[in-house]
Amino acid sequence: MINKYHQEYRKHGNQAKALVRMVQKIGNATFLTNLTTASGFATFILTSSEILQEFGIIASLNILGIFLFSLILIPIIFFSLEPPNKNQTKHLKNNLIAKIIKKLVFITENHRKTVYYMSFLIFIFAIIGIMKMKTTGFIVDDIPKDDPIYLDLKFFEKHFYGVMPLEIVIDTKRKKGVIKSSTLKKIEKLQEELKKYKSISKPLSLVEGIKFSRQAFFNGKEKHYKLPSNSEKNFILSYVSKDKNKKNLLRNFIDSTGQITRISYKVADIGTVGMRNLEKNIHKDLDSIFDKNKFKTIITGSSVVFVKGTTYLIKNLFTSLFIAISLIAVFMAFMFSSWRMVLISLIPNLFPLVLTAALMGYFGISIKPSTVLVFSIAFGISVDDTIHFLSKYRQELKFTEWNIHSSIITSLRETGFSMIYTSIVLFFGFGIFSASTFGGTVVCNFINCNVIKFIIIAFFINYFGKNDNNSGI
Repeated sequence: MINKYHQEYRKHGNQAKALVRMVQKIGNATFLTNLTTASGFATFILTSSEILQEFGIIASLNILGIFLFSLILIPIIFFSLEPPNKNQTKHLKNNLIAKIIKKLVFITENHRKTVYYMSFLIFIFAIIGIMKMKTTGFIVDDIPKDDPIYLDLKFFEKHFYGVMPLEIVIDTKRKKGVIKSSTLKKIEKLQEELKKYKSISKPLSLVEGIKFSRQAFFNGKEKHYKLPSNSEKNFILSYVSKDKNKKNLLRNFIDSTGQITRISYKVADIGTVGMRNLEKNIHKDLDSIFDKNKFKTIITGSSVVFVKGTTYLIKNLFTSLFIAISLIAVFMAFMFSSWRMVLISLIPNLFPLVLTAALMGYFGISIKPSTVLVFSIAFGISVDDTIHFLSKYRQELKFTEWNIHSSIITSLRETGFSMIYTSIVLFFGFGIFSASTFGGTVVCNFINCNVIKFIIIAFFINYFGKNDNNSGI
């Protein structure tokens, strides 16, 4: 808005007229850019995460609020100030930016095929990078490697197999079914099977408690650390069931009916993929030992919940991204009443998303909740320049009597300065996050990829326009 105000004032020197034209020519585009950005954030409301829902509501409302305050306050403030002098408008004559705009105009007019070929090569480069992407995430993935929390976790993983709880619940489907000798033997067999997994600790279960009690009963001799016989079981359990304070120790392992028991493990932070494979293998072991008709088995614990929650959240975020793209396509269709303009506006803006994913693949950054947010934010921001350019292009069509070539060149020259300046602001604005120690925040730097689509829009319009001058775009 400020760039447009300065441009108009330089043309005729009338401050009031410059402010009116600023609102007339930029107001609509600014509203659409804020609407699309707000829509990108608002799609988080559709996720099942309360934190993301609150974030989506607050961000979208604030973005629309920024538009209203800017549209009201900027004209009032600048009208109350002195008109801009030559020193304040000299940024419009920036030689470097002017050379860049001139070069873009030259490329648009003379090297269209080269741009198409380069876009195709970039797309191939991006596809290769996307194929390298990983969807694994670790609990402390975003914490610096020298942080005490990370170091403590690795210490426990090295010496105690980890700290993340992994619980196996066994329902015998009948009262006092847990303390039957056949059930205890099945649990013992399962525990022996699970010893082959190096990422989980030794179990804490009813079976281990009974075996330890039997060993204690026989004066702690190691050879007696095993399940008691039927004749020994009831005698030993009568001691185990209550301690000196008359509390039932078995309640730590079984429910009040004796129907359900649990086996507790600690597991290392092996990532979502590793945890998913471990859970799958444990399910196979459970199915081979416990008859599904007689037993019901469940694998739970915060380690499993983390995997389920991460997978579910990523799925929700990708759904919200698809909805955001669809909403923006609808806005474009309503604005231009042409499927070609929808295509022109969406394809260049998909390049930042594709390149963001490619760079994450090349740099080994995994898809997880803290990184998948980047895609929705990147698309909502990157579409802003497209709307500014297309809005100016539509205005120029009326003045040039539907001369597509002239409208493109004029739009490039007039909006080029603002588009480059806003891209620079975004670049350094998000670049600040590189100093963060939180991994998810650092990844926001990849939003800077939206700068590359600046050139592509003009070529797409030029292509469709020159192939069909009566297209009614």
